[in-house]
Amino acid sequence: MAGLLKKPVKIALVQLASGADKPHNLLHARQKVLEAASTGAQIVVLPECFNSPYGTTFFPTYAEVLLPSPPTEAQSPSYHALSSIAKEANIYLIGGSIPEREESTGKLYNTSLTFSRDGSLLATHRKVHLFDIDIPGGITFKESEVLSPGNKITIVDFPEYGKVAVAICYDIRFPELAMVAARKGAFALVYPGAFNTTTGPLHWRLLGQGRAVDNQVYVALCSPARDEEAGYKAWGHSLVADPLGKVLGEAEEGEEIIYAELSGEEIEKTRKGIPVYTQRRFEVYPDVSEGKVKYEE
Repeated sequence: MAGLLKKPVKIALVQLASGADKPHNLLHARQKVLEAASTGAQIVVLPECFNSPYGTTFFPTYAEVLLPSPPTEAQSPSYHALSSIAKEANIYLIGGSIPEREESTGKLYNTSLTFSRDGSLLATHRKVHLFDIDIPGGITFKESEVLSPGNKITIVDFPEYGKVAVAICYDIRFPELAMVAARKGAFALVYPGAFNTTTGPLHWRLLGQGRAVDNQVYVALCSPARDEEAGYKAWGHSLVADPLGKVLGEAEEGEEIIYAELSGEEIEKTRKGIPVYTQRRFEVYPDVSEGKVKYEE
């Protein structure tokens, strides 16, 4: 498990607010990504649904067609904006997520696009676990009323650095996905996500630290900034946790960019000090990364 991260890398989480004006949202994202890149960040992450307001009523209106790839600019202005931003900034860009419409089926997905330094598409992740909850006295929200789930674990290879797993928001509550990605060699788990003001204070930080400790890798959570006027109020608090679960940086509720330096030495030191990777008892319980696991690499 040594050498997961080939050389140190600086990651930036861009916590920004998105309103009803999609072109403005795309322009705002560009400005913030360029700001992050100007500090030396090599991997930049945007929030879930960064190009639109978050909510089931908005998904159909803001959905874009991504397949066949590449789409035209009319089909997906967000795809082309992200590609252009990555190339202009000369960074790896994990483009949060956008609502996607599949023309052949009419299905809607919550989809994350990752681009290379040259603007080429590296990976696509459709949110696997849909956010259907009903907390008495808290919040009721059912993504499945509008969205369909993806069916693959997504692992992206950044040649200079190594592999990163990309998943979306509610995916973080399912440790199996994270564990498979870590076993496949990911040095970081990246989750664009929009926890709300009910679930955020309960579990956002806890889950980020938990997935980091479970797998002894870095975990990055990138949230939208909170809009008090919006129907769905994001928790904010984008953060990066190290392989021991220590939070290296955490935002407040407003617009902010969080930076962290990721080091392969920290992963190796953690795994040598607490060697769970060599102490697992697969004769007692199965290795979830074996068997018929669907993943895209």
